Amino acid sequence: MSELDIYARQGLGHSSGFGDRPALLIVDFVNGFNDPDQFGGGNIGPAIDKTRTLLAACRANDIPVAFTRVVYAEDGSDAGVFTLKAPSLKTLTETAETSQIVPELAPVPGEFIVRKRQASAFFGTELLGWLINRSVDTLLVTGCTTSGCVRASVVDALSYNFLTIVVTDCVGDRAIAPHEANLFDMGQKYADLMTCEDVVGRLDRTASAA
Repeated sequence: MSELDIYARQGLGHSSGFGDRPALLIVDFVNGFNDPDQFGGGNIGPAIDKTRTLLAACRANDIPVAFTRVVYAEDGSDAGVFTLKAPSLKTLTETAETSQIVPELAPVPGEFIVRKRQASAFFGTELLGWLINRSVDTLLVTGCTTSGCVRASVVDALSYNFLTIVVTDCVGDRAIAPHEANLFDMGQKYADLMTCEDVVGRLDRTASAA
């Protein structure tokens, strides 16, 4: 019996769907995660390149856009257990070049920048309220790492009852094995998986119908 057969037999892997009011969440595509000598590597660079296409489509269709950055105080006073596991995260401060959103995806006025200190984009931030205020029902998730902050954000998005789409070629990880394993697992339990091309096509069709 294959892995897919096991999940299917247990009733997993169904589609949750794509709603009427999507928003785009770009998780931690900052300079430090685009640098293999810092926090990056793997397929993060190509995922950033593909996200440029998706971001342009969302902007053209007036889809709300939110970015996340990991930001700790300069003196480390707000550091927690997460930084015990990964002490170098404390270097990601407000002014650190490593914590700045990559220039290829530079936010424009009206887009929301979430500063976070934990893996999930929702934990201890204003993201949920921002999405509710815009009547969002579907969250398109891109960013890095697939096995870390993307996954944590996806699980919380589902927990808040958002229809959640992981854009498979717009998420990346420093190593490919955890990237692929977590895509599989999220697709079975927490989110629908779609490519950038499929999402852009969906947005364009919806705009044409309107």
